[in-house]
Amino acid sequence: MTAVTPQPLHRALGLTDGEHERIHELLEREANDFELAVFSLLWSEHCGYKHSRPLLGRFPTSGERVLQGPGENAGVIDVGDGLAVALKVESHNHPSAVEPFQGAATGVGGILRDIFAMGARPIAILDSLRFGDLGSEHQRHLFSRVVEGIGHYGNCVGVATVGGEVEFDPAYEHNCLVNAMCVGLLPADRLTSARAVGPGNLVVLYGSRTGRDGIGGASVLASQGFGEDSAAKRPSVQIGDPFTGKKLVECTLELLDRGLLEALQDLGAAGLASSTAEMASSGAVGIDVDLSRVPLREPGMEPFEIMISESQERMAAVVAPRRWAEVEETCRRWEVDATAIGEITASGHLRAFHEGELVGDIPVSALTDGCPRYEVERTRPARLRDDPLPEKTGSDPNFSLRALLGSVEIGSRRWVFRQYDHLVGSGTVVRPGGDAAVVRLTPSDRAVAISLDGNGRRTSLDPRRGGMSAVCEAARNVACTGARPAAVTNCLNFGNPETSDVGYALAEAIEGMALACEALGLPVVSGNVSLYNEHHGRPIHPTPVVGVVGVLDDASLAVGAAFREEEDVVLVAGDGPAALDGSAYQRVVDGKTEGRIPEPDLAAERRLHEFLAAAAERRLLRSAHDVSDGGVAVAVAESAILGAVGVEAPELTDPFAEGDGRAVVSVRPGDLAELEQLANGLRLRQVGTVGGDRISAAGASIGLADATELYENAIPNALGEDAG
Repeated sequence: MTAVTPQPLHRALGLTDGEHERIHELLEREANDFELAVFSLLWSEHCGYKHSRPLLGRFPTSGERVLQGPGENAGVIDVGDGLAVALKVESHNHPSAVEPFQGAATGVGGILRDIFAMGARPIAILDSLRFGDLGSEHQRHLFSRVVEGIGHYGNCVGVATVGGEVEFDPAYEHNCLVNAMCVGLLPADRLTSARAVGPGNLVVLYGSRTGRDGIGGASVLASQGFGEDSAAKRPSVQIGDPFTGKKLVECTLELLDRGLLEALQDLGAAGLASSTAEMASSGAVGIDVDLSRVPLREPGMEPFEIMISESQERMAAVVAPRRWAEVEETCRRWEVDATAIGEITASGHLRAFHEGELVGDIPVSALTDGCPRYEVERTRPARLRDDPLPEKTGSDPNFSLRALLGSVEIGSRRWVFRQYDHLVGSGTVVRPGGDAAVVRLTPSDRAVAISLDGNGRRTSLDPRRGGMSAVCEAARNVACTGARPAAVTNCLNFGNPETSDVGYALAEAIEGMALACEALGLPVVSGNVSLYNEHHGRPIHPTPVVGVVGVLDDASLAVGAAFREEEDVVLVAGDGPAALDGSAYQRVVDGKTEGRIPEPDLAAERRLHEFLAAAAERRLLRSAHDVSDGGVAVAVAESAILGAVGVEAPELTDPFAEGDGRAVVSVRPGDLAELEQLANGLRLRQVGTVGGDRISAAGASIGLADATELYENAIPNALGEDAG
């Protein structure tokens, strides 16, 4: 029997031979096992962005509202009246595929920590989800448990979950996507930084105790694909405790209000290893940490386990020695453990001790600046078309509209958001179910509109145009509420970047997003990259998910998507290019996704946003709803269903075609002339009138009650449940 030669430790940890040699060069010696474990995580794709960082510099990151761009825990923008909001979106895809409830719950916990680490009180959560076909029992289980996990954490910690999106496609069968976004409110003059300062200052760990849960979790799972051994990775998933998370929020905000912290960093992927290295790097200092002082949940943990554990609900802070007693007392009052585990040094090294022994000594720059950077290979896949499909006449309009409204692609997401508390905090002005959520910034009259969107199927047909479209749709959703889009956060979900077709899609999608952000005047202030989303070499659709925050000077100006009153006039605003290629109609009615999506007209898109904001400020709009999945026919039908009133819209053209730059609006007859004057060159087409008990559009005529039942039961029917 042939003996099996064990692979070298660095390979087992995911480091290449070349990276192992680079570590030797940086240290000028061989790394010990502890140090290799730290390098393997800090140089992973999830922590080091070694394939994506060279591309991310393409994004515009500055603007008149930007107070903090990329590089900290979250981005921050000024929203007026001395207020600012922090925003960030992150992925928890791989942990959620292994253990959906805890994976999703800890994804929410992690994004909350990113926000209050900036000194902001979290006020809103959104989630962007992707699953396979709900005909599969496993997919139904994943979907149900992910939604339950999100609701559990958000509801328990007391932050409103106000919006998001859900898509279903076989491409996500083995790699579900769980992206969580959070927005928080803070005084504009009180930004908190993770930059460690002041040799002699203390490094304080506070929050939950450290256990083995999460060791090799997010940082490893998110840097490799899935195979048949995925179930064995279940112990790697972190365990969340939202009640401790709530205490951590309140304790942290009090510490910051009292000016007791010099710097603050959450512990997420790679645990102490990542947080201490990032804090030291940004402050150009060193850190000594005594791992034997870290409070443990489990006895007998090895030093490397303590260093890289991803146990949840933990924060690292830099505290001046003279303030330590006050910090300790505040944490004790909130029933939060706090321990001084190290100190800031001038060495420029991250040194770890355990029981008096030096177990690791690494130059901070080697972990951060020394992380290798790889230019992705780019080969345009042969499957991509250069031209759109030939035009087709389409099937029976009645059949098509009914099929779309009753499909999981289009149908109501009420089954999801009814499990979330979207009113806690008393700030929600526009609830889930429309284009974007609107949240009041108490105690001011101001509000922010928030949207989170993406479309992997369309992006798979043309990554650059898909990236452009993702930004346009998220911004248009915000504009439909009357808010002026102000800033972007994004999460880039792709397959293995070491394959040239994925490299092409990643680079092209980023370029498209950057072009749209530049044209729309939207800085990218934060984001996240999730790569290696594939199963046995089969990647997910390239899926850039875009979060946009917009500003409303007065919350009472917010516009909803629902039709309001009979005899209101219905119009289509804007005239962007549209096609059936990659559309919901193509998927639901024709059973395929093919062709080439149209290129957004970015100048026209911006004009539409400006028109919607100006019309809302003059209180001319009764409703506004963006035209996206399902085309203008579905947009009209959804506004009718949401408003519980019928509509006659016989003048629709290309009713199921999809593209950017259009919105369905309604207006009082007496305000129509003023609205048309405000359009100032933007095309406005009068297409119908609100009223009656039927939805009649583009040759289709469906009773309002029938359409509502189809729409509301789409997901419950797929799950074998009653809509309730």
